[in-house]
Amino acid sequence: MIVAPSEALTSSEYIVHHLGHLASAHQTKIVDFSIINIDTIFWSVFAGVVGSLLMYLAARKATAGVPGRFQAFVEMVVEMVDDQAKGIVHGDRSFIAPLALTVFVWVALMNSLDFLPVDMFSFFFTLVGLDSVISYHRVVPTADLNGTMGIALGVLVLMLYYSLKIKGVGGFLHELVAAPFGIWLAPANLLLNLIEFVAKTVSLAMRLFGNMYAGELLFLLIALLGSTATAFGFVGHVIGGSIWAIFHILIVLLQAFIFMMLTLVYIGQAHETH
Repeated sequence: MIVAPSEALTSSEYIVHHLGHLASAHQTKIVDFSIINIDTIFWSVFAGVVGSLLMYLAARKATAGVPGRFQAFVEMVVEMVDDQAKGIVHGDRSFIAPLALTVFVWVALMNSLDFLPVDMFSFFFTLVGLDSVISYHRVVPTADLNGTMGIALGVLVLMLYYSLKIKGVGGFLHELVAAPFGIWLAPANLLLNLIEFVAKTVSLAMRLFGNMYAGELLFLLIALLGSTATAFGFVGHVIGGSIWAIFHILIVLLQAFIFMMLTLVYIGQAHETH
């Protein structure tokens, strides 16, 4: 859903305005790790709470008989995630399968916030008289590299935890210096393994961020068509926005699935020895 911009801003000013964060109105960088983005934290927690409530309601209303639509949908998602966990992680999955389900639902809900009208919050803050206090606000946590990097760091912690749990401290340290080229090339092995951990973390964060940031930017560009005082601009705004919103549903779910799968793959690799 898209709402045409209501303020008399140039195209570049409009886009920059909507890419600004609540705690960093002056920020023009794509990412700035020196600033805590309050809106990213708030909407991440919001999506997590909503996801937890949905799973709680599904578990509470689950029946052994013919399931309703909501229960059937949740069961389908749970079975899909569990099947993927069985095929990737060989070992105890009592924590890993629920973890993968949590990641999928949480990321999917955070991505889905991109469907909210781009000017909805600006209109709301103006309506309640907070526009002079809150002039910048971003809703999609996964379109902020700070947010996706935070999730990726959590996955890194789990990779290290399972590496230590499965292989032991000695086995993990030995693998760091002995794999893949043998103990005689310990410095090269250590450097290569450290680069691998960093590359996994950064690529996990960048992949999700890049796709969602591009999607958010396209929504803003389509919204700008609605600001033109021409019939072509209005038609392009409605048709283009509708088509992109439908296509974006696939991106939202696909990116959540990819993030979940990579999380399983990385944790599964932590269960294996070279």
